[in-house]
Amino acid sequence: MNKFITILSGILLILPFAVSGQIVNQRTGTQYRQLKSAIQMAGDHDVLLVKGGFYEEGNITVRKPLTLRGTGGPVLDGSNQNEILTIKADSVLVEGFIIQNVGVSYMKDQAGIRLYGSRGSVIRNNKLKNTFFGILLEKSVHCKVENNEITGNAASEVSSGNAIHLWYCDSMLIRANEVRRHRDGIYLEFVNASMIQENVSENNLRYGLHFMFSDDDTYLKNTFRNNGAGVAVMFSNHITMDQNLFANNWGASSYGLLLKEITDSKITDNKFQQNTSAIYAEGANRCLVTGNDFIRNGWAMKISGNCENNTFTQNNFLSNTFDLSTNSKQNYNSYNGNYWSEYTGYDLNRDGTGDVPYQPVKLYSYIVDRSDASIILLRSFFIDLLNYAEKVAPAITPASLVDSSPLMKPIP
Repeated sequence: MNKFITILSGILLILPFAVSGQIVNQRTGTQYRQLKSAIQMAGDHDVLLVKGGFYEEGNITVRKPLTLRGTGGPVLDGSNQNEILTIKADSVLVEGFIIQNVGVSYMKDQAGIRLYGSRGSVIRNNKLKNTFFGILLEKSVHCKVENNEITGNAASEVSSGNAIHLWYCDSMLIRANEVRRHRDGIYLEFVNASMIQENVSENNLRYGLHFMFSDDDTYLKNTFRNNGAGVAVMFSNHITMDQNLFANNWGASSYGLLLKEITDSKITDNKFQQNTSAIYAEGANRCLVTGNDFIRNGWAMKISGNCENNTFTQNNFLSNTFDLSTNSKQNYNSYNGNYWSEYTGYDLNRDGTGDVPYQPVKLYSYIVDRSDASIILLRSFFIDLLNYAEKVAPAITPASLVDSSPLMKPIP
């Protein structure tokens, strides 16, 4: 009897661990215990129905157009060693899975789901847990990543990857995903003509969204909350940023939105609320910033002297510590037609526009930029006098940086 038990135990050890699930090929009706076997035996465009269970099969590679549809929450587990699902085919649909325990590697970017050279694939309605990289897309076009929940355990930037990572892609849709606790929530590098829409990116170590060398993209109605910094758009052109929420991105060098070497872009109808710096811009040129609400931020905007030909108009600046800061005495941008809650001018003809121009740059903001410790004087009477003296006779702040038509009431 003991010999029989020993032999049986040996057989079980060499069998795949994925014995609790069941896979059905809907075209043929054939049933499988292993997802790898089901994929290998499937024909192009077959639908594999993967029932609830635990599948621990190492790296699973798809090289043909297929639909992998999970029902009852099937779990694909990487044993904290492997990349889990690698897709190297067009027109693959993956939905309804729990994908967990991706192996951390310092030599390669291992992901819960990787698409490489794929066209027209869809990844939707999955939950990814304890992932190094969550969903990684490389050299792919016309793919969709929708309604996924991706949660990592990032403790440091060097030992964590990004929740959704795109590299050399075109015409992608990233919509309605929830991403948290990774290095970056969503990362795009060399990604063009793509839409980032209705995602929630929060509690990530570095950026909620990170653009690099990507043109003609739009991000719309997203929430970036409690990240190391909200969004960084760098070395990119023709970016549209509309109706997003940037909230509670705090830190010594944090911001809601970083603009670095960006041109011909639009920042419209966004809400920036309680960020250290709502917008920080270096080398931003020919951009339109309009219809935004800046509410209770440390700095609403920090605009460097190398930013030119930008238009800031029809924005609300509400109860920020500093509305605007710059490191230059010259001004090459337009700031007309905004509402500033600090404005104390009058409107004798009642046309809704102040009769006295508003200077949004305070002398004290210059001092704080050069000496962080001076922030302890923020609410002192001395600082009020300092700012008033500079307002009456500007000597240090840029005299040409004014809103010549400040609004008397906030824009609805």
